Amino acid sequence: MKKTIIAAMALAFAIGAYADHQTVYHFDKPLYGAAYYSEYTPTDRLDEDIRLMKQAGLTVVRVGESTWSLFEPHDGQFEFAWMDRILDKLNAAGIKVILGTPTYSIPSWLAREHPEVLSHTIDDRQSYYGIRQNMDIYNATYRQYCERMIRKMMEHFAKHPAIIGYQVDNEVEARGIDNPDYFEGFRDYIRKAFNNNLDSLNHRWGLNYWGMNINSWEDFYDRKGVTNPSYKLWWERWNRKVTADFLNWQADIVNEYKRPDQFVTHCFMPNFCNIDQVEAFRQMEYPAINVYYNMQDAQDGMWIGYAADFMRPVCKNHNFLITETNAQGTGWSSRDQWPPYNGQLRQNMYAFLAGGANMVEYWHWATLHYGQETYWRGILGHEGLHNRVYAEFAKGAKELDRIGAKLVNLKKQPRVAMLFSHDSKHALDFMPYTRDGAQYKDYMCYEALYKQNIECDILSVDKPQMQDFSRYDVLVVPSLYVATDELLKKISDFVKNGGEVVMLYKSGYCDQDDDVRPVLAPGPLAKACGFTYQEYSSINKMNLKENGIGANDNSVSTWMEFLQPTTAQPLAYVDHKFFGKWPCITENSYGKGHLIYIGTVPSQELLQKLVARAVSRKGIDTSVHFPMILRSGVNDKEKKIHYVFNYSYETKRVAYPFADSKSLLDNQLLKKGAMINIEPWGVVIGEEK
Repeated sequence: MKKTIIAAMALAFAIGAYADHQTVYHFDKPLYGAAYYSEYTPTDRLDEDIRLMKQAGLTVVRVGESTWSLFEPHDGQFEFAWMDRILDKLNAAGIKVILGTPTYSIPSWLAREHPEVLSHTIDDRQSYYGIRQNMDIYNATYRQYCERMIRKMMEHFAKHPAIIGYQVDNEVEARGIDNPDYFEGFRDYIRKAFNNNLDSLNHRWGLNYWGMNINSWEDFYDRKGVTNPSYKLWWERWNRKVTADFLNWQADIVNEYKRPDQFVTHCFMPNFCNIDQVEAFRQMEYPAINVYYNMQDAQDGMWIGYAADFMRPVCKNHNFLITETNAQGTGWSSRDQWPPYNGQLRQNMYAFLAGGANMVEYWHWATLHYGQETYWRGILGHEGLHNRVYAEFAKGAKELDRIGAKLVNLKKQPRVAMLFSHDSKHALDFMPYTRDGAQYKDYMCYEALYKQNIECDILSVDKPQMQDFSRYDVLVVPSLYVATDELLKKISDFVKNGGEVVMLYKSGYCDQDDDVRPVLAPGPLAKACGFTYQEYSSINKMNLKENGIGANDNSVSTWMEFLQPTTAQPLAYVDHKFFGKWPCITENSYGKGHLIYIGTVPSQELLQKLVARAVSRKGIDTSVHFPMILRSGVNDKEKKIHYVFNYSYETKRVAYPFADSKSLLDNQLLKKGAMINIEPWGVVIGEEK
């Protein structure tokens, strides 16, 4: 008996230790698959789909995130047998599953019984039933039904051996919600943020203007008619907070039930400004993203690169998942049917892995026969048969089965960071400086890096925990229009301590409340920039006077600040009788580093040359340009992995730019400097010796 008790205690201890120390799902190879909705097919073809999946080498599917109405067809009536059948058959086939909580598409009975859960928006539109994401995600009644649904699902499915993880919700954003409860939540959020002090609120938001003062909390007015930029900025912060809180709330519920070897994730569309990724992904080992990009002649891999470089810094372990991406043509109509050329599907699968993805899933397995997304095509077409895309998927899957263990869990340490400011992007949209085009030039800055093969992290610097620049040599800064004094000091100190910075116009102009600083621009950046200015002007397209930057396209446009150097050296002047009095591009030596400031909208080539000028001082090579794209990282076996992509329809012959490596795809020796051929839309993957 004593031995039995001791053995039982030992077993309990072992189980407890296992639960305490077992990590979440470990990726020994990248997962490769698709979203799968057996319930969408007009006939039951589950067995045939699974046969085709196995034949193609598919390893993972995502299910369930759109089907609340099937899980709970009537209030309080739960039906899970239909999903049990799907999961059991997938498990028997050895296919792994990510199960979604179906909270982004409410059932019709919920809308009928509780119409208050449907959203009303800041532009005074009432949402109606018939589309997804039409609800107020802050509403207590909605959340009550969500919680019941999630708990019932987890009680039923958590132990199923096929399930490796759970996706909470789907592509969550605030989507313009302005229901009464949502506004009341915002008011409470502001009361807390301003310590219940209306005098402070009125002063910091400048509400004396037009007599918009708020003199009692009962008088706090709704977002719909607001023109004040500070109010609007804090409203956007509230939107980001609500979505992050909503995801963390769901994750908390799922975490009560999930096994230690399962993970929690969420997929979002990369409209990067509408969600607080840092807070939303705080509990997620493997957050996810849905990335859709241009194919055929427009395929360049740049949006994939941007998404990956944004995701890595907000991931605990720097690896993430792709839960949706193009298989064929996309769109809510048949206008945008641009299926991939041969090789492009496989190329972009590797592009995701080169950025740090541990899974690539397409949306979706089989093209729909009805509904809004009839022409958002999957791996299989409407006929459900083998096709060209299926064959290319199978080719990639076969390669991953052979070499995937060397490509998974890739870690990257770029020497360059691009700063991203949610607040600045919103604030520039509130006060645009041009009538067309993006106000916030993050993508323009990213292109200047990407096209020159300068790998980077994208840091969401509105969050203090993302303001550590110590591991970087160079910062590229799109217009940092809204920023705290503390953040601007960190950038200045970065330069002083030897860093290189390339910074765009309007940086430092407003404080954290979107109020213009009552000092000479660029405020706290003045010493690091080496100039001040008082004036600025809208401008038409102009050329620069002769300069040493080296761009063929020496044009600038749209906006110009009249920079007055103190210690900065002018790099360029516009060729104009009036505007040519002031430099529009300067470079300042400050401490051990340099800051290049661009006080106008430069041509893409001009920006590219200025970025190259900065990184060259840190010995970063920019000799290989697009359409050849280079990516590198270190796998969990401490081996350096190098990718060389050819984003063109021509075979390219290039010198292998890395140390001697073995080609993982064909086992050939890749000697540094030796010429290699890369087929159209092809990739070479080297493991450094």
